[in-house]
Amino acid sequence: MVTVQYPKDLKSLVGQELGPTEWVTVDQATIDKFAEATGDHQWIHVDVERARRDMPNGKTIAHGYLTLSLVPRLAQTLLRVEKRRHGLNYGSNKVRFINPVPSGARVRLRQRIVNVEDVENGGVRITSQMTVEIEGQDRPALIAETLGVQYA
Repeated sequence: MVTVQYPKDLKSLVGQELGPTEWVTVDQATIDKFAEATGDHQWIHVDVERARRDMPNGKTIAHGYLTLSLVPRLAQTLLRVEKRRHGLNYGSNKVRFINPVPSGARVRLRQRIVNVEDVENGGVRITSQMTVEIEGQDRPALIAETLGVQYA
């Protein structure tokens, strides 16, 4: 965990890689809950029996957006700003789902701070490259350029 005092102090982290985080298991129960929440019940995610027969590795795979949704959960373990009013998700510039996450796989996050720029009301906008890795795989699950704002 990297800790800074104020949002403006994040400027000192530009170019730095944070992490990796601890591993998190993406199990079938998590995939099923995500399918319920989003209404995306495509068989490659939820039909374990069909996946055994028809998927290349015989397993269901996590939704790409489920993998993306793990980024905030994991990122909060990498960086803390002690003296801030609040922070906001500002969106993403680019998201690429590179490698599917099979049910039961473990993933972790690496964050590289790309840019920190001042915004009005005493805040900074942080651009980060987020890479979700899959245990035992050479290619990551996803690479995303995300934006957040932190206010002093």
